[in-house]
Amino acid sequence: MIAQSPQKLITVDNFVAEYGDDNRYELVDGELIDMEPTGTHEQFAAFVGRKLNVEIDKLDAPYFIPYRCLIKLLGTVTAFRPDLIVLNQTQLVNESLWQKEPVITLGASIQLIVEVVSINWQNDYARKVEDYALLGVPEYWIVDCLGIGGREYIGKPKQPTITICTLNEDEYQKRLFKGSDRLISPTFPQLALTTEQIVAASQIKTQL
Repeated sequence: MIAQSPQKLITVDNFVAEYGDDNRYELVDGELIDMEPTGTHEQFAAFVGRKLNVEIDKLDAPYFIPYRCLIKLLGTVTAFRPDLIVLNQTQLVNESLWQKEPVITLGASIQLIVEVVSINWQNDYARKVEDYALLGVPEYWIVDCLGIGGREYIGKPKQPTITICTLNEDEYQKRLFKGSDRLISPTFPQLALTTEQIVAASQIKTQL
């Protein structure tokens, strides 16, 4: 029997250099993770981003949603690539890498993160909940429009669910929204959006 050598871990610097512009991959504990995005995945993310940009304009807040952004967790070999991230541009002066590349290292720079659930749903519901809380991200949405997360996360029967996590000290308080429930966002208190509206964003409309 031939022993297989362990896979060589990728450093964050090498990941940024080789895959920094490729939205398909992120780095978790030194391993390259294929995020396997689908067309509907991108529709969900784009729809939410459009709605949040409207709220940013309404509030005249110093926020923006970048097209590309990595979150580098200091002291680790992990670099997450959120599906959608709302940054506070007044805090970017403290980001040592920002002037050279779109990489965030401080939770204070982040206002909100949205992850659209796909095949690797465990990362969104478990790993990222812990890491984003430790980083100090004040608000984290888990957008599960296909209802594929575990029952311990979205309940039974499984159905499309938006989980909004709000930071309380160093842990998230979670609230689940289904169907016609209006999403409650601390960052965007006037947001008028429901789970079923986000789910409908993937429906292909034909032009008459």
